[in-house]
Amino acid sequence: MPDSRSLLSRLVRHGLAGQLVLAVVLFVPAGLLKFWQAWTFMILIFICSFVFCAYFYKHDLQLLERRLLKREKVKAQRIIMQLAKLRCGPIFVLPGLDYRFGWSRRFLGPVPWWLTVPALLLIPGCYFLFFKVMKANRFAASIIQVEAGQSVAAGGPYRLVRHPMYLGSLGLWLAAPLALGSYVALPAFALTAPITIFRLLNEETFLHRELPGYAEYCQRTRYRLIPFVWQDRCPEMMRIPGR
Repeated sequence: MPDSRSLLSRLVRHGLAGQLVLAVVLFVPAGLLKFWQAWTFMILIFICSFVFCAYFYKHDLQLLERRLLKREKVKAQRIIMQLAKLRCGPIFVLPGLDYRFGWSRRFLGPVPWWLTVPALLLIPGCYFLFFKVMKANRFAASIIQVEAGQSVAAGGPYRLVRHPMYLGSLGLWLAAPLALGSYVALPAFALTAPITIFRLLNEETFLHRELPGYAEYCQRTRYRLIPFVWQDRCPEMMRIPGR
């Protein structure tokens, strides 16, 4: 059982550091604090993260421990996550620069409220999906691994797609530039999509090899990321080395 005080300390440090970095990469490029989209974005992220952590701190400390893991054990995943980290900071600078220099307003027009508001509302929607994923799969770590006693998660959102956590993450990344009032940043944020696809394809290969019952689950749940959009052509014909 994790040390609850140590875990709480790490959660607080992690949360505050994340908010500080987000504030720096948004407001410093913007050149001023009168950036209401950034304030709203940060407040929503903070509230959703706080509620999420508070619930699982009370009900499942081990899940939060898994969410704080950092070092990937699979070599391919380490490379993928390094690529993800390298693009993270620079792309969050773009909305602030766009706010300062008005690139979107000049070339495409301002992002209208009827796009910004739904994009902001998508943030708690994605966190609610994360919550449902964690409720259905308490082994959902931040790294790719299989633990002793772990079984295939097939309930909740996993009945619709195999990777609902990635679906929520992708929704957050694609909503972020519009929530921050920037058309210009949208293509950069969209780079998350191929990185997510590479990550989940490699993860599926790993789970087919390491997690008993995963191949059978894939035959029942054909859609990988988006319901009714992307499925295996013929998952029952897959052959995994070593099995």
